[in-house]
Amino acid sequence: MRLVFAGTPEVAVPALDALLASDRHEVVAVVTRPDAPAGRGRRMVASPVAERAEEAGIEVLKPNRPRDEDFLARLREIAPDCCPVVAYGALLPKAALEIPRHGWVNLHFSLLPAWRGAAPVQHAVMAGDEVTGASTFLIEEGLDSGPVYGVLTEQIRPTDTSGDLLTRLALAGGGLLAATMDGIEDGTLEAVPQPAEGVSLAPKISVEDARIDWTAPALRCDRVVRGCAPAPGAWTVFRGERLKVMSLALAPERTDLAPGEIAAGKKSVHVGTGSHAVELQWVRPQGKKPMQAADWARGVRITAGEKLGDGPAA
Repeated sequence: MRLVFAGTPEVAVPALDALLASDRHEVVAVVTRPDAPAGRGRRMVASPVAERAEEAGIEVLKPNRPRDEDFLARLREIAPDCCPVVAYGALLPKAALEIPRHGWVNLHFSLLPAWRGAAPVQHAVMAGDEVTGASTFLIEEGLDSGPVYGVLTEQIRPTDTSGDLLTRLALAGGGLLAATMDGIEDGTLEAVPQPAEGVSLAPKISVEDARIDWTAPALRCDRVVRGCAPAPGAWTVFRGERLKVMSLALAPERTDLAPGEIAAGKKSVHVGTGSHAVELQWVRPQGKKPMQAADWARGVRITAGEKLGDGPAA
């Protein structure tokens, strides 16, 4: 089939690579989000998918909005058979959905209908799910509600961050998306409607979602930190400023600390929660680089009884 691939971030590149490697299909163009400012200099930078497509010598389309008539006209000229999608980042209008004869097929990183939305992997980790996966489905006008072509499953390991899990799903999902294209082409795959039961939503993680509630059980604090790593980053408040908590470990042997209370030793920093303590491993103070928690604690000179999470952040 003639394919137009739609995707934007680094997590979409493995799927594009899988399709480029296929001897059954031809990726004739890529659709991605417009260049965006990045880095300290805020210079305009192309998306990872755009960079990979340019390396491969493929036409790159960067519409400001997918409903723009010049983009729709060019898509009609290209006349793709199918448009595979991974994390494109913009809503597709009906006019675009109708152009390819086999529609737009999305690779979504959850076992649909669970975790429909922008942040399925983060929500799966934060909810304490033991298993997640990826699904390919036919895009329709509803939110991730179209019929499903194929799925794969992936175990969520006890120490997985959302970044760890997403890396594995992106690699495995590339193969799933390529296999889905094969099945659509030869007619062996039929999309199956999603069940009405088991629907859950995964909106983008807000700044407030990423704030650690030290009165919650230690397991919940751990899941928030892992689910928000690497982005947007879990955080708390210390002396009126935000402190990002990049990683921690459970410390069930310690139950003598009140929620948020800090106990700093020479080589370790423990914090109380609603159940037992956790040990801070890596933190990032406001305006500074990441550092080991013990180094941070020595620098700020923790006093007895000081707590994390008290008061609003500056």
